[in-house]
Amino acid sequence: MLVLVNSLSTSAEQRTLVEVLSVRASQQSHQTALIFLQNGRDETEHTTYQELFQSACAIANQLLKKIKPGDRAILLYPAGLDFVKAFIGCLFAGVIAVPVNLPNPRRPLTRLNAITKQASASVILTTAVTQEKLKKLPDSPLKQLASINTDEVLGAETTFAPKFPDPAALAFLQFTSGSTAQPKGVMVSHGNLMHNFAAIKAAGELSDSGVSVSWLPHFHDMGLINGILEPLYAGYLGVLMPPGAFLTRPLRWLSAIAKYGGTHSGAPNFAYEYCVKRWQSSPITELDLSSWESAYCGSEPIRVETLQSFTETFAPQGFRREAFSPVYGLAEATLMVSGGPLRSLPRTVELDQAAFQQNRVVIADEQSNLTKTVVCCGPPCIGFQIKIVDPDTHQELAEDRIGEVWLNSPSVAQGYWQQLELSTATFKKTLDDETGWLRTGDLGFIYNNEVYITGRLKDLIIINGANHYPLDIEATVSVCHPGIELSAAFAITNQGSEKLAIAVEIKRSALKLLNEAVFVEKLVGDICQAVRSQHELPLYDLALVKPATLPKTSSGKLQRQVASQRFQAGSLDALIDVSQFPTLARNHA
Repeated sequence: MLVLVNSLSTSAEQRTLVEVLSVRASQQSHQTALIFLQNGRDETEHTTYQELFQSACAIANQLLKKIKPGDRAILLYPAGLDFVKAFIGCLFAGVIAVPVNLPNPRRPLTRLNAITKQASASVILTTAVTQEKLKKLPDSPLKQLASINTDEVLGAETTFAPKFPDPAALAFLQFTSGSTAQPKGVMVSHGNLMHNFAAIKAAGELSDSGVSVSWLPHFHDMGLINGILEPLYAGYLGVLMPPGAFLTRPLRWLSAIAKYGGTHSGAPNFAYEYCVKRWQSSPITELDLSSWESAYCGSEPIRVETLQSFTETFAPQGFRREAFSPVYGLAEATLMVSGGPLRSLPRTVELDQAAFQQNRVVIADEQSNLTKTVVCCGPPCIGFQIKIVDPDTHQELAEDRIGEVWLNSPSVAQGYWQQLELSTATFKKTLDDETGWLRTGDLGFIYNNEVYITGRLKDLIIINGANHYPLDIEATVSVCHPGIELSAAFAITNQGSEKLAIAVEIKRSALKLLNEAVFVEKLVGDICQAVRSQHELPLYDLALVKPATLPKTSSGKLQRQVASQRFQAGSLDALIDVSQFPTLARNHA
């Protein structure tokens, strides 16, 4: 039987973040806690522990004049320290915070209103500017809910003193981004937070002399917990910038790491690739990344090619390959599940692809026709027990099998808000007569006592009894022709059997070339040939669509199931009809 377990000794002195911040405000009152760079370069805000404590107390005092402990408050803020003060204010008041991303004023407020209703929120916390913008929108939740403009509250004198909450009490609801389904409110307790803080600190060997740099969104788990709250817990400086500052000028992330001597900073896989592309077109003359000790990479599948290209590109600027720290985590486990150790080269295993497609872990050898490289996400964090389980029989699998990752840990959240049936099916599973296991929905395996993640169970494509991971197919498609921007691979049903279909975004620079038959013929032929040669699969159907039209979550994750539904409904708005191309398998069925 394979069981990965690490143990954690907890301190009885400070059982919640409220207690931690109360101590820091007293003992480190004038120490800078957070710095905010509005454009990713210039300091526009900063706060000490004492200032943060006083601001949070003022907000908590105002909150409890309108609502009671245990009520839910929607936090609707742009990136910045106002959000941090409001979030801590909710913790101080015993109010359950619900961070939500700012809606696009040119689009319906569907997600915001759905979360507001599902959370049964009592109030909205926001800034004066956002409050005024919301009032002008016809479907604004402000028509039903009271709102507090925290601009008017900050700086107010108050004698409010936070009460220390029970660790079992809920701290906030983390609404998932909805990559495979509608968003769900993960119930994170104060105790969940403290356990995961300690696990992250141990895995990253964090100390109060470190410096964190983060552009990740504050309304998602990695940005909120690792980017904002972990520095406050562990006592090191946190440098923040808006996601938009990174997306428009990605190298400002690296410049901030160099300027502040960042030791702890990370992002999803795409961010590292984005930096490499931008560097190739417009490098920075002076950039020193030698302080970077933990470049964590998670939230989406990690590509070994990304780790290699980033290291090769930025090694002359002092970046060390051993700084890379691939990690695994999910909101349902608060955040981090596995990762580390520091100062160790990222590890990979090369597997026989034929065995891999049958859920078997077989190290590739000279006899392997095709191979599959998987990046290691490190050992389980302190306090985590991990098992690999058959998703159908719910039986633990042998060490050489791929299955669903199940977790047991004090970091595992309390369930989904007001969704008892789904919570029971996900969080309360029984394994080996022990209840309380979390079904992650992620597929993976254990090798040398470390975690390897292969994909999402719901995204898995099964054709002729063989498993195929859409990310692998999409990676193949992305490099097979220069006119391709992005793709989504999924299975469709035809005559009772599963077939492979792909939706491909065309680069803007190549849109005009779609009028040329030779260009389109080569494009379709290259895609079909690449998929057949690399994955031994015929491509049944294909849609060529405009850039930025494939559905994504608020955090930028591809929604393959939504894409599949739109593909089969004919609502993906294909640019041209490719149905008659002889290279498509549908024309040979």
